[in-house]
Amino acid sequence: MADNMHYDAIVVGSGISGGWAAKELTEKGLKVLMLERGRNIEHLTDYVNADKEAWDYPHRGTATMEMKDNYPVLSRDYPLNEQTFGMWANEQENPYVEAKRFDWFRGYHVGGRSLMWGRQSYRFSDTDFTANEREGIATDWPIRYADIAPWYDHAERFAGISGTNEGLDILPDGQFLPPIPLNIVEKDVAARLRNAFGGKRYLINSRVANITEALPDQNRVACQYRNKCWLGCPYGAYFSTQSATLPAAMATGNLTLRPFSIVKEVLYDKDRKRATGVEIIDAETNMTYEYTADVVFLNASSFNSTWVLMNSATDVWEGGLGSSSGELGHNVMDHHFRVGAEGRVEGFDDKYYFGRRPAGFYIPRFRNIDGEERPYTRGFGYQGSASRQGWQRDIAELNIGADLKQALSTPGNWTIGMTGFGEMLPYHDNAISLDRGTTDKWGLPVLSVSVDLRENEMRMREDMKQDAVDILEAAGVKDVKPVDRDYAPGMGIHEMGTARMGRDPKTSVLNGNNQVWDAPNVYVTDGACMTSASCVNPSLTYMALTARAADHAVKALKNGDL
Repeated sequence: MADNMHYDAIVVGSGISGGWAAKELTEKGLKVLMLERGRNIEHLTDYVNADKEAWDYPHRGTATMEMKDNYPVLSRDYPLNEQTFGMWANEQENPYVEAKRFDWFRGYHVGGRSLMWGRQSYRFSDTDFTANEREGIATDWPIRYADIAPWYDHAERFAGISGTNEGLDILPDGQFLPPIPLNIVEKDVAARLRNAFGGKRYLINSRVANITEALPDQNRVACQYRNKCWLGCPYGAYFSTQSATLPAAMATGNLTLRPFSIVKEVLYDKDRKRATGVEIIDAETNMTYEYTADVVFLNASSFNSTWVLMNSATDVWEGGLGSSSGELGHNVMDHHFRVGAEGRVEGFDDKYYFGRRPAGFYIPRFRNIDGEERPYTRGFGYQGSASRQGWQRDIAELNIGADLKQALSTPGNWTIGMTGFGEMLPYHDNAISLDRGTTDKWGLPVLSVSVDLRENEMRMREDMKQDAVDILEAAGVKDVKPVDRDYAPGMGIHEMGTARMGRDPKTSVLNGNNQVWDAPNVYVTDGACMTSASCVNPSLTYMALTARAADHAVKALKNGDL
């Protein structure tokens, strides 16, 4: 419980960007209140499934019919299972409206989706920051790569990103710990790929937020290759709010954490044109409270930060705080994926590997760069891995007895597979809005979501599939098959863009420092702020933008500019 009612800063949300905001602001001397709508999860002690194996679960880890009935959206994909059950938002208490299908997978607890993310961590390139202006799409980013590069350095050093420097303009190098090694098949495919495409296509180590060397100052131990990351890591080996940013913020003595706190609105002084704080609903008691602050950071996730803005200052702007441009809630983006290829690799039956890596390989974008023009704009990269089939493989000919046991104790074929992650353009009418006719458990209006893929993305997906086939065949992979699985927006769990940054208050919600044009002491640094999506995972960019914005906020407060 937060006994004080005034703080220097309030941070709304405790996921990847919220944790970073709390860390940066407290380390710079501000007294900070972090508000989280869900329950607390303590590092180590609350990772209840971190040491369990498949046989420890009543249904061997699979989703039950009851779970599927209660979580119809989550059941559309892999997140619904016994291992992570209870870590995703309750859909009955937190409904939303799908004007068009959108698979919204939410984590309402301290740490948010930082406890369950894929940890792939790549920098946007200068090509990404200039693409909108160059192509006349949406609006221009108000920053360039040079503006954020030092903050990428800062984020990588603290979070601990393992990887390799490759000297590629399209995928900038970083401050990396030693990589999680490629296995022998991946190394072979990488060499073949370089030769096959004249050095134009590269297979490199995944860049992941799993540390490969201990970080004693953070009490984090190197990755143990358990591949149980989304269950919470007892070693602190992967970056999360609990393992990294929250302990750092708490160590300052400047942070107050209040879980079960649903932020209803940002309080706005129309005379000063500044926010004065927030109003919350206690999720357990339904009591309302007001907390005041000099600065507010919205880090509740892309859609929920925008929800808060839409529900704020409606007596001034019908569409809410930050809506004066007409862009609040618009330009939803995700990464479209689940298209690629897979096949069988010969010649390595006497080779195996150690442990269960939480990583694989990455093939950086190679389309629509260096003057190439495909029948779509932007591009995609691939994530994948090679491995040997294990005991779970189906052997129809050996279905009982000693022969079956022997077969299942022998490693199967080497296989390799990969899926493309493609950029989605920021279309104005891909949007979210408040549906005041539908309410959640606490009587608050819910979001209505209307997002779909367009011709540009559909054309890109054809290349994503065919290029994957071509790459594997060129690398000598056998029995290559294209993969084209069901995808709907949201499945990438990279929703972003609903309160975009820009250079002009008439066409954007935020300025180049992530401040709301209509209330400069309100900062938004989660996925909502994104002006375009690139084709790489966005979380590292959220970290860097948050650290940059926090630095700006503290300096502005000291100068009396807020």
